Amino acid sequence: MHLLRKQTTWLLALCFLATSGFGQGRTDALLETLFSRNQNASFQSVIRQPNNYRLQIIYTQINRDARNRPSFTNYYFRVDSTEYFNPASTVKLPLALLALEKLNALKRPDLTRDTAMQFDSAYSHQTREWTDNTAQTGYPSVAHLIKKALLVSENDPYSRLYEFVGQQAINRTLHAKGYPDTRITHRFVRMSPEENRHTNPVRFLGKDGKILYAQPAAYNPDPFDFSRTAKLGKGYYTANDSLVHEPFDFTTRNKLPLESLQQLLQSTLFPESVPARQRFGLTPADYTFLYQYLSQFPGETNYPKYDAAQYYDTYVKFFFQDSLHHRLPDGVRVFNKVGWAYGFLTDASYVADVKHNVEYMLTATIYVNSDGILNDDKYDYETVGHPFLYQLGQTIYQYELTRKRPHVPNLSRFRVLYEKRKSDSRPVVKDVAN
Repeated sequence: MHLLRKQTTWLLALCFLATSGFGQGRTDALLETLFSRNQNASFQSVIRQPNNYRLQIIYTQINRDARNRPSFTNYYFRVDSTEYFNPASTVKLPLALLALEKLNALKRPDLTRDTAMQFDSAYSHQTREWTDNTAQTGYPSVAHLIKKALLVSENDPYSRLYEFVGQQAINRTLHAKGYPDTRITHRFVRMSPEENRHTNPVRFLGKDGKILYAQPAAYNPDPFDFSRTAKLGKGYYTANDSLVHEPFDFTTRNKLPLESLQQLLQSTLFPESVPARQRFGLTPADYTFLYQYLSQFPGETNYPKYDAAQYYDTYVKFFFQDSLHHRLPDGVRVFNKVGWAYGFLTDASYVADVKHNVEYMLTATIYVNSDGILNDDKYDYETVGHPFLYQLGQTIYQYELTRKRPHVPNLSRFRVLYEKRKSDSRPVVKDVAN
């Protein structure tokens, strides 16, 4: 493969920063070769017309040296940061990182990710959240919000993390860390752009119920760059169920290019592999916490006590989710964040197979909306999107099982101590908004 260049970590980061704005679609020969070997009909129907599905894929090979230090080589299929896709719930990953970083920056030993929180209201359409009966303490906390955002991709925790960090800090911090083309403009509730600029007062409570720290309501005066328009489809339904016969406008919506998403996950799992300014201010305990809930199954978790039948092991593991089997292969854990909305399915994953000593990253997005109408809840997730992503995941996983490595990786860092579901009388949590 003389056309495929090995990239050292520092060169990869430099290329990422240089191409994270305007760029051209990239496709590498290795992926074209691998994809041609999978003759599954549902897979090939997408691969042969990737433009129709706005398909973008990044496959990241990880090789270790004799001291177990990883290096990363990205291979691209039709990756273009200027082609918009709706990131949906994948934005919950940077919000989790930013919330933990902000908590640490307060430098208050009495404030931890498990400290009870309450959200008040101070502007139109803001809502209060003073208790949480799915938490062991009965209160929200940064840790519990992150758990719910990662385990089954609940929406309300994302909005609360957004309110804790604040719209201005979210965007300024991500831009400063080297993600200039990323944009977080809104909660996952119906609010106007002006309402989303305002964030709630937040307070932290001690075990005695007294206020430890109070954060006032905030407002973001910074302008957003909406110069690049993003319109999709041939029509959409409004909140009043009226059909509008024109493209849906995503120009002011959240934006998280695929390379940025891949790099955010890499910076979480391998912080030493990215430039210092791209790392988040997290403690070793924070990383351990994130590794657990990026990969733990909903059915293993005690708080929240999710319905294990509804929220099965591969519920948010798209590259291993098929219609017949809802379990991962023996020895495999997936550390990832997915998102789905408006016909887009997206997954950024790190796969660790401790049985076969295999590791790699895979990040992809696909748009499956054959009728061209948005907000009609008629997307091709089950008939096209999920079958394709499963086949994509299997294509790369099977290749990785046979790929020769210079050194066998030591994956002990990702051997996480997971929970075991306790038997108690609490009702299981079903039908969350995600």
